[in-house]
Amino acid sequence: MDPRRKVDLKLIIIGALGVGKTSLLNQYVHKTFYEDYQTTLGASILSKIIMVDNTTLKLQIWDTGGQERFRSMVSTFYKGSDGCILAFDVTDRDSFHALDTWRGDILQKTVPTEQVFPMVVLGNKIDLDDREVSQEKALDWCKEKDIPYFEVSAKNDINVEQAFELLARQALSRHRGILENYLTDSIKLSPADEPRNKCC
Repeated sequence: MDPRRKVDLKLIIIGALGVGKTSLLNQYVHKTFYEDYQTTLGASILSKIIMVDNTTLKLQIWDTGGQERFRSMVSTFYKGSDGCILAFDVTDRDSFHALDTWRGDILQKTVPTEQVFPMVVLGNKIDLDDREVSQEKALDWCKEKDIPYFEVSAKNDINVEQAFELLARQALSRHRGILENYLTDSIKLSPADEPRNKCC
């Protein structure tokens, strides 16, 4: 692909209330961390331009509210997503157990294709001592569902960039696959199953 040509990708970050979705996004995009954030109502969007495999990617990353009462509204933001970050707080067992519901939501509401929908799971707040979800337990859940897992800290900027970059790489690969299938299907000049008429 031509690096001068930009590929626009929509990524979404979802998870329970208070797991640090906004902190993770601000750390990735702005390299900043604040102790106090207001609850995200609905969604907010940040953009970042990166290079992956000699391709310029414009990432449009949707930060969604994690409150239960906004879940139906948040799910409307899934449309057109190219990839998803599932986030939980390693100091909050309930946020980990909620991953099944969040994952089910996004898989149900995104357009089904032959290819797997790109996802990564982030276990945030590893800088805190009062851990309730072990790394082993999180890895087992992710391995069972074939989803990459990262232990991260938005506060100390641990593994945040690596996680977003892996998701961007997966989303780009899926985007290329869909584009290739679309172009292959649209190039067929005559149907294969119809007999051709011979002249004279």
